[in-house]
Amino acid sequence: MKFIMAGGGTAGHIIPALAVAEELRGRGHEPIFIGTRHGMEARLVPKANFPIEWIEIGGLNRVGLAQRLKTLWQLPLSTINVLGVLERYRAAAVFSMGGYVAGPVVLAALLKRVPVVVMEPNAIPGLTNRKLARFTSRALVNFEETAHYFPEGRAEVTGVPVRREFFTTPQKTSDGRFTLLITGGSQGSRTLNIAASAAWERFARAGAPIRILHQAGRGNAEPLQEVFRQTGMSGEIVDFIDNMPAAFAQADLIVCRSGASTVSELAAAGRPSILVPFPYAADDHQQYNADAMERVGAARVVTDRELTGKRLFEEVTRLMMDRPTLEAMGQSAKRLAKPYAAQEAADALLELVR
Repeated sequence: MKFIMAGGGTAGHIIPALAVAEELRGRGHEPIFIGTRHGMEARLVPKANFPIEWIEIGGLNRVGLAQRLKTLWQLPLSTINVLGVLERYRAAAVFSMGGYVAGPVVLAALLKRVPVVVMEPNAIPGLTNRKLARFTSRALVNFEETAHYFPEGRAEVTGVPVRREFFTTPQKTSDGRFTLLITGGSQGSRTLNIAASAAWERFARAGAPIRILHQAGRGNAEPLQEVFRQTGMSGEIVDFIDNMPAAFAQADLIVCRSGASTVSELAAAGRPSILVPFPYAADDHQQYNADAMERVGAARVVTDRELTGKRLFEEVTRLMMDRPTLEAMGQSAKRLAKPYAAQEAADALLELVR
């Protein structure tokens, strides 16, 4: 059977959909993605050897008037294009991660009466999932309280699908050098980039035995690389890390944002973290995610406005000198892992079709 996968823009929308697609492919089915040429799906989906069909669509939420008008003009045209895709592949069902790419896909599926399963990773659903919630066949959620946004009896808590490689990340053992992974997601984080570059000189002056692996975001690495080289420290600064599970495997500590996909990957890999919630996330869901991790002892939380080079240096140094606490944080994170989310999503799709 063929299934349409909708999710795009950022890696946080795409990677969970890829995990479900891998599960479907392993069961002998054919997932086909729909996305835009300017989102991260244009890079990640072909790399995972899945076919992808292209549409033109942008965001409606938290965008300027010009972008909103452009999106409203693109929406009917993109929906018509998706209707053709559904017909051509004779799609059995649609899996949606939400986000602006999902809008025309879900609308087209509803028009053709193709069953729709949505995944909502945040405590409060995004715009697309909120607007179309009552029309969905099944909803898979990450938090119990999210279920009430969907029709009674259609939502179940599964957690966020995570690639299998994260669950097989080996426990990190000390090799005499501390590896710090810093990532602001596929788009990068200006706050993390500025704080990290300000902290490098402090680490160098302290003679800390530390290696830095930093994902700076698209187009952001080059200006930082020269600054990093001047410190003489070990490590690398890159735009994007293609193999994030391998990067997690090297890391003793991870400094990152707290999107739902990211915290799910931290849990799956059992890695301690310093979380810096993005303060402008819809409904402040990143703060909610970070607080949940901190409550169980899996992470330390630093607000975006508090993160400076000095604060980052102090937080990292404190944990670097306390290996038992790091190990306890990793174990606490692991207890939050939901290893069957991708399988349960695939089960939900197949149950609808049957």
